[in-house]
Amino acid sequence: MALITKIREKSGIAAAAIAISLVLFLVGSDIFQGKSSLFGSSSQEVGQIAGESIMIQDFQKKVEEATANYTAQTGKGPSEQEAASIREQVWNQFVLDIAYKKEFDALGLKVSEEELIDMVQGNYIHPSVRQQFTNPQTGQFDKTFVIQFLKNLKTMPAQQQQAWAAFEKSISQDRIRSKYENLLRLSNYVTQADAQKEYQAQNSKFNARFLFVPFFSVADTTVKVTDAQLEEYLAKHKDQFKGTNTRSIQYATFPVIPTKQDTAEFYTQIKKLAKDLAVAPNDSAFAMLNSDVRTPYLLPYAEIPAAVKTMLPTFQVGGIYGPFKEGLTYSIYKYGGVKKDSLFTMRASHILIAPANKSDSAKAQAKQRAEAILAQVKGGGSFETLAQMNGMDGTAQNGGDLGYFKNNGGMVKSFEKALFGFNGTGLMPGVIETDFGYHVVKVTDAKTNTSYKLAAINKTIAPSQATLDKVFTQADAFANANGTVGAFEAALKKDKSIIMMRADRLQENSSAVNNLANAREIVRWAFDDNTAVGDGSKKVFEQDNQYIVAFLTGKTEKENVKVEDFRIELTALVRNEIKGEQISKKLAGIKGTLEQIAQKYGAGALVETVQDQTLAGGMLNTAGPDAVALGRIAGLKNGKRSAVFVGDNGVFIAEKTGGVAAPALADYSLYKNQIQMMGVQRSSFYINEAIKENAKIVDKRYKFY
Repeated sequence: MALITKIREKSGIAAAAIAISLVLFLVGSDIFQGKSSLFGSSSQEVGQIAGESIMIQDFQKKVEEATANYTAQTGKGPSEQEAASIREQVWNQFVLDIAYKKEFDALGLKVSEEELIDMVQGNYIHPSVRQQFTNPQTGQFDKTFVIQFLKNLKTMPAQQQQAWAAFEKSISQDRIRSKYENLLRLSNYVTQADAQKEYQAQNSKFNARFLFVPFFSVADTTVKVTDAQLEEYLAKHKDQFKGTNTRSIQYATFPVIPTKQDTAEFYTQIKKLAKDLAVAPNDSAFAMLNSDVRTPYLLPYAEIPAAVKTMLPTFQVGGIYGPFKEGLTYSIYKYGGVKKDSLFTMRASHILIAPANKSDSAKAQAKQRAEAILAQVKGGGSFETLAQMNGMDGTAQNGGDLGYFKNNGGMVKSFEKALFGFNGTGLMPGVIETDFGYHVVKVTDAKTNTSYKLAAINKTIAPSQATLDKVFTQADAFANANGTVGAFEAALKKDKSIIMMRADRLQENSSAVNNLANAREIVRWAFDDNTAVGDGSKKVFEQDNQYIVAFLTGKTEKENVKVEDFRIELTALVRNEIKGEQISKKLAGIKGTLEQIAQKYGAGALVETVQDQTLAGGMLNTAGPDAVALGRIAGLKNGKRSAVFVGDNGVFIAEKTGGVAAPALADYSLYKNQIQMMGVQRSSFYINEAIKENAKIVDKRYKFY
């Protein structure tokens, strides 16, 4: 009886325990993953904008909607790079919806229903509407297309109606943003004094002689910089050193290379495919089915790999040729003969000399220069080098190479006619005139209208699963044995075969680490709150044909700028300050002419002369465009010498030997407009930066993607 009473007494406790256990079971995983609202939901926060939290669920929903729209428009899912771009667009939309909207609302900016109608089908059509409703036959915007679309909108699927609503919202926001930016642009005012100052800076000229002792003339090793000096400099110049969240890592790479056995098995496979291709009833279909990289059956000469081109004259119909190697890909071909096309293909290089303007004299000068270059090439000069030195279009850096092109109107008519009228290869005898200027041309591949029937099987040699597993086991063992940077560095000293790389100052949203293109997993690990400086990844990261073990070696924080974050930059600046003081002190005690002072100072001191310099675009020989020195010299009176002063790049004593101030103008509007235009061009960027700074944006996307 006593036992029963005892059980009853304890039954309430038992029931409570069961209830608590049930609750923990239901929410436990969320609690321990930081997702439960019982303990806050900061771990689910993807960012903050103007004090508003953006939760990952809301952000991801928008990303999924944008991804669905992208897929519907393109007919394919986004690549990793495109997915990152979509997430960036969604984030910017949140910034617009929250941070910008607060500014818009404060000024009462909006787009009325009447204005929206006008933007879609009225007198002032929005550019996006024009783009969407351009008649494909005429290439012109057709308002009747818009009106017809809107009449049918209610009968369209819900998804299409939602897409149109989103489109109208986007053009409304774009219009409000334009209004806002235009308002702020109107506040950009340039005074008469500003315009006059700019005019003088561009047009007043001076001559000068100066003694210059560059900072680099004093060896860095002779100047000791202490941490206390770096701390002091940083404290005085905080505005110049903005903090950012970055991480620095070192990592060991374990490349996965096919073994001899992998290679032997691959060659066996290639030989079998070659035999099967030889007897395949439909050789092109068989090749497509068995290729890692598919290529068309009919190939113009221009698209045939170089190694195959050299052997092409020896090919016989029905023959099997190869394998031809390009990188890690091996190709075998079955030759099926040739086919004549209606269009010709050729390859050429050119050197374009464009006239300075459309006048006859400018054209004559351009033609004369082109003919002189043609003569140089005929005399044995390198076409590629002359193209790099003289070419006036984007092909110059590639030696003038235009690549392969057809006679289908892709080139200017006069240029195309001249080239396709030329037989063979080599330098064309005369220059070719087009609307762009005068061209010196060398045909590098003769015109042809022949396509080749080539059934190609392209196979890429790859390591076997056994090889992959073996290398992974090595990387995993290394990660477990070396959990810290110290252990990693010790391992490097013992084993010189370990490949070590480093990556400094990775950004939160970086997707690449050096040449590792898709390395978000490594970056996320480096920025994880649980990863401390000195930690090893323990986990092995897979990257293409290699495995990675990473170690966190450094970090910087936006809100906590330290000397270590900018040690190299700070050291250079402080060292130059010290050098400036030392050089100035030595120069101050020397009297005489500039030449005498330089001689007494000794090695490193230079005396130089400049003529017709301006404050806006001056160049002081060895010192370059030293702004401090230019300002000090321009401010001297003619015939006067300055005291010793420190410039951007060294220490100076300057004498102004002459100068002519620009004459006063009755109207400075040209210079006023220049300054105004520069302000307008920059305003959009500055507005965006100011709004983002004011919104105190915290971006935590790196924790999730």
